[in-house]
Amino acid sequence: MVLKKIYTLVFLRNEKKILLGLKKRGFGINKWNGFGGKVEQNESVIEAAIREMKEECCVTVKKDDLKSVGQLEFTFEGDPVMMDVRVFSGVVYYGTPTETEEMAPKWFTYDSIPFDDMWPDDRLWFPYMLNNKLFYGKFHYKDLDTISNYDIRELKSMDSFYASREQNISPKEKN
Repeated sequence: MVLKKIYTLVFLRNEKKILLGLKKRGFGINKWNGFGGKVEQNESVIEAAIREMKEECCVTVKKDDLKSVGQLEFTFEGDPVMMDVRVFSGVVYYGTPTETEEMAPKWFTYDSIPFDDMWPDDRLWFPYMLNNKLFYGKFHYKDLDTISNYDIRELKSMDSFYASREQNISPKEKN
């Protein structure tokens, strides 16, 4: 039986740059990534995304300023937990991205994204996000550096994608 944990991942962007954070501790240490983390009990996915932005880089984002742009599912060999990651993008934020104990933020131009120092799957789905396309990706890792297999596709709508997935879940799985 696969256990599922829901996570958030937020990317602030403008016409020329994207904000990434260098992970300073824990899972993904020394990798550049977006900002996010676990959805806590009694917290919505969007509330978790907003909280994580504040905690990890001292920036405030509002619900209406974040757009749901993708969903990523990750499994790792020998680990029964699937990471269900909800990806958001935004251009409006309040405050100055500031280093915290968790992350060191830095703006990168789109042609200088440090893919060699990121998760291997980022090279595969970032083009969808950077081209303003909605996406779903499923990745299975052999180890933390090797993708065994994956599936990625463009979506027409995040709402219809989630609705279709809800219809395919048995009542037992929803509990």
